[in-house]
Amino acid sequence: MKFNTPEEMLILISTPIYVSLILFEIFLSNYHNLNLYTFKDTFYNFIFMILNGIIDVVFRFVYLLVLYFFYDFRIADLDNNLWYYWLFLFVLEDFVFYVLHYFDHNVRLFWAVHITHHSSRLFNLSTGFRSSVFQPLYRFVYFIPLVIIGFNPSDIVVMYAITQIYGILVHTKFDIKFGYLEYIFVTPSHHRVHHASNIKYLDKNMGMCLIIWDRIFGTYQEELAHLKPTYGITKDYSTDKLSVYIFDEWKQIFIDLKNESNLLNKLKILLFPPGWSSTGQSKTTKELQKELID
Repeated sequence: MKFNTPEEMLILISTPIYVSLILFEIFLSNYHNLNLYTFKDTFYNFIFMILNGIIDVVFRFVYLLVLYFFYDFRIADLDNNLWYYWLFLFVLEDFVFYVLHYFDHNVRLFWAVHITHHSSRLFNLSTGFRSSVFQPLYRFVYFIPLVIIGFNPSDIVVMYAITQIYGILVHTKFDIKFGYLEYIFVTPSHHRVHHASNIKYLDKNMGMCLIIWDRIFGTYQEELAHLKPTYGITKDYSTDKLSVYIFDEWKQIFIDLKNESNLLNKLKILLFPPGWSSTGQSKTTKELQKELID
């Protein structure tokens, strides 16, 4: 069978794996009465994935055009036939994702996009498909340093697709132990913490494949035996309409901007972490966690 692109090959290989594992997890959930899945939540997860995919495909010409523009200014001609080219690309791209993910959590403008991925009160393999719908519109910007180094934009797109496979598979409540590799790679336990709305767990474990970045930059948090993760976000939605999950945070931003007269504070509303306010009526994650320690 001939594939037009490496991504087509990845889709063909990964899809039956996803389907098999999700069906197996549903079976285990029902068998053990764990209630890990609901039809509506799973349906929404795949709707968000489809919406994200449509935007990615439609916008791909634009962001590849931008990346190839910067590729003309690369500082080295790297040979993608060498195995260590792909190893370095994997490590550097995973770091770039960590940076992207960190800003998605700590800049409210981006959190308004990323919040969709965290909005489910359930946590299962299908949650990995609950995509940040509008992220393809700006994600490519973080890849510009990689193309300037000399990595081919098409290779970057392929590597992102590969790492996403791993990133989806860690969305499970079933415990899988990695031994000493847990010091290096993201595990389901690490990612359960990331999706939890408990104050101690907020904005932790940002890595896609490698947990080393969180350990290095102070965003690591292990899953504690005495603190069971509560999934979702800290805000309770009054409805579970699809449009609310996508646009509610944007709506709240516009309300906050309207109620703020100071221009600098308006800018802070957009660029400071979620929860920041000039009046102190709401708190950021770091402020909440500081109170927890105090």
